Formats: sequence, structure tokens, C-alpha cells
Amino acid sequence: MCKQPRHEQTAKTDWLDSLRHEARMLVRELDATPGAQRLFEGRIRQDDYAYYLIQTYQYVRWSTEFLTESGERMKREGQHTALADLLLQKSREENGHEKWLLQDLAALGWTKERVDRAPVCSAVRAYVEWNRFTTLSGVPTAFLGTAYVLEYLSVNRATDAKDRLIADSGIPNIHKAVLFLRGHGVADGDHVAELESVLRTLTSPEEQAALLLSARTTRALFPKFFRDP
Repeated sequence: MCKQPRHEQTAKTDWLDSLRHEARMLVRELDATPGAQRLFEGRIRQDDYAYYLIQTYQYVRWSTEFLTESGERMKREGQHTALADLLLQKSREENGHEKWLLQDLAALGWTKERVDRAPVCSAVRAYVEWNRFTTLSGVPTAFLGTAYVLEYLSVNRATDAKDRLIADSGIPNIHKAVLFLRGHGVADGDHVAELESVLRTLTSPEEQAALLLSARTTRALFPKFFRDP
């Protein structure tokens, strides 16, 4: 069997290691962010938890569109059929996540109309504008950098956060308001492995750099999705 040149193997490993580093750093930085820390430890107040869910709903709502547009653009351009299919699959999943978030907020007394009228924080607006730019004008695979770091975060924090909220938060109806956290904690371990498997097929330095930049941008913005103490 013909082996890859050693420098090609190393290049693939290096860029994926850099992506994993961005994901680990996102978790570390959130652990040091007071609002996220209170969520992870089950100590968050009801209004702050609702704020987090509303901001999450806003970025997930746009993520559905970005995933769809990226997948369809890749298919039009004849690029990476397997990756395009994965993006379109994830867009369908994100649509389900929107419904979880609205159900969680309904359990806390928020109607969809009230959610839609709620202010969107500047970090979420920046997230939307960045990903709109990369989806329409940049490298269509770039959004997978964002997807990777957020799914890594989910698998490492969502289940424990859900359990601690139910046990310790004292928020009325909290057991009905953790669908989003429960769903991500259960599923995203497989999603991270699935993403890594597909990302290993990317050999273009331009695509690798775009993925890493999107991951870093998400890491910079996501801690600001939480309300300041």
C-alpha cells in the first residue's frame, strides 16, 4: 500500500490539533466566565437562564440558514459532496434545536412572540454578520469550524449543566426547560467524531485556515452570549 508522504500526514494532524485546541480553549474560557460558570454549576438565576436561551435561540436560528446556504453552495460548485450533505443534515438538526429552545423558554413563561421581541446582544449580532460573510463570500466549508467547537463544548458541559440545574437551581419547571441541554449532551459526542472523520478529508490550506478562523471567531464571541454579573 502506498503511504502518504510524512509532511502531508503532519500537516493534516497539525491543523486538526489546532482546531481541537480552539475547542478546548473555548471550554476553558467559558469556565472562567461568570455567567457561563453559573450555568455549568446549576446556580444561574431564572432571568439569566432565559437570557442565555434567548441568545442561543437567535444564533441557532441563523445557524440553520448558514448551514443550508453553505451546503447548497458547495453542491452548486461541485465541492466536497460528503461535506455538503453533512452541512445540510446539520441544518435540519438545527431546526429541531430551535424548537427545543422555544419549548424550554415556554416552560419559563416566554411566548415565541415575546422571544422574538427580546433584544439580541452585540456578540450574537457579530456572530451572525461574520457567518453571513463567510457563507456568502468566503469559503463555504468555514462554518464547520464553528460547528466543531460548539459541539465539543456541548459534549463536555451540556449534560452536567442539565443535571445540576435540575438538582440545584430552584428554577420553577426547570425539568421542563432543559431540552436543548439534554439533546446536545446526548448526541454531540457522536457529532464530534463524525465531524473529525470528515474534516480529515480537507487538504486545502485555504479551507483549513478558514475553518480555524471561524473557530477562533466563535471562541472570541461565545463567552459574551451570557449576561454580565
